[in-house]
Amino acid sequence: MNKFLLSLPALLVTCVTALSAHAQEIRGDSKAGEKKIAMCIGCHGIVGYQASFPEIYRVPKISGQGAKYIVSALSAYRKGDRKHPSMRGVVDNLSEQDIADVAAYYEGHGKVAGAPVLGKAAEGSANVAALLKKGACVTCHGESFSQPKDPTYPRIAGQHADYLFVALKSYKTEGTPTWGRGNPIMGGVAKQFSNAELKELAHYVSALPGELKTLPQATLR
Repeated sequence: MNKFLLSLPALLVTCVTALSAHAQEIRGDSKAGEKKIAMCIGCHGIVGYQASFPEIYRVPKISGQGAKYIVSALSAYRKGDRKHPSMRGVVDNLSEQDIADVAAYYEGHGKVAGAPVLGKAAEGSANVAALLKKGACVTCHGESFSQPKDPTYPRIAGQHADYLFVALKSYKTEGTPTWGRGNPIMGGVAKQFSNAELKELAHYVSALPGELKTLPQATLR
């Protein structure tokens, strides 16, 4: 574990540099993005909607998520770093400009002007505090878990606990053609924990106040 933590800063610099460079190549247009979300709203535009693969969980809240993170996540599905048949099918029908536009749209979707900046997250139990320290979670996601240290990392405060748990487990999944996520940082973090510990972390983060929302689109209301 100590060896991993010592190598974490170097991994952060390498990955952030690569992802940031990619995210800055194309400027997204939120108004254009609003016309390109037909394949998104069927899952992410329904409050409480549940996916059933690889297990039942609520699909993530993406309204209010950072645009550069959405770009990096969708790009990872396209490259195969994230394996998921449905998401791969979606991104295969989007151009790089489409991805940037959709990301820009969802970043501003539901944002309230003048909303206060979230402060340091409330402390959890002693066990949660130990798990957060072990995983160095604040290093990337920030003290509020809603203002990540780099915009290519996700806002996770208030995200669905069942989704967070499934996502964290996916970084531990190897050798399957249709499920799993390849990421040197998150893979190294997640593999330190048992599934029970990952579930405890997911429930803690989910209970925090955050900026993420699920907002029904006009056609689904």
